[in-house]
Amino acid sequence: SDGKVSVAVDFVEIVTSDESSFVDVAKDAYYYDAVMWAVKQGITNGITADTFRPNSSCTRAQMVTFLWRAVGSPKVTGSNVFTDIKTDNYYYDAVLWAVEQGITKGITATTFAPNTTVNRAQTVTFLYRANSSPASEGSSFADVPAGAYYADAVVWAKNEGITAGLGGNVFSPKSDCTRGQIVTFLHRNAQ
Repeated sequence: SDGKVSVAVDFVEIVTSDESSFVDVAKDAYYYDAVMWAVKQGITNGITADTFRPNSSCTRAQMVTFLWRAVGSPKVTGSNVFTDIKTDNYYYDAVLWAVEQGITKGITATTFAPNTTVNRAQTVTFLYRANSSPASEGSSFADVPAGAYYADAVVWAKNEGITAGLGGNVFSPKSDCTRGQIVTFLHRNAQ
């Protein structure tokens, strides 16, 4: 050997555009822009490096965490009244913030039920309350009773263009709210 060292250099293109790296988020999906926005804003990441799982449902803890992050993860000063929320939970500050802001009171006075799936009615209600429960008038959907706790929230969300329902004048309030739907609601609210 003559003592020379050969170095091979490979250049790898770094993609800096908003191109999705999620194999399960198609560019023509209604939630594509919302997913890209939510990831860019630090509101949520994928479930794995290359999957977002837009059709998976979310928990109450995830929902309030998304809301909390969407407003900049503010510091909290309140005390924890929930026996099912611990200081080392990733959602601890988010839950306390949501209670401080009047977004939720929990399932009972002492339980938050962080791992319970959030439905569409709860999701728009959390978002509505995060916006200070503005007065809204107008029509709702055929499956939203006027006296339901979420009725005003749904009317507001419809008026604001946050949701158009699921077609056929149906909102489907008791259906699980998917990750794709939640980030879409948040994105539309932010615009």
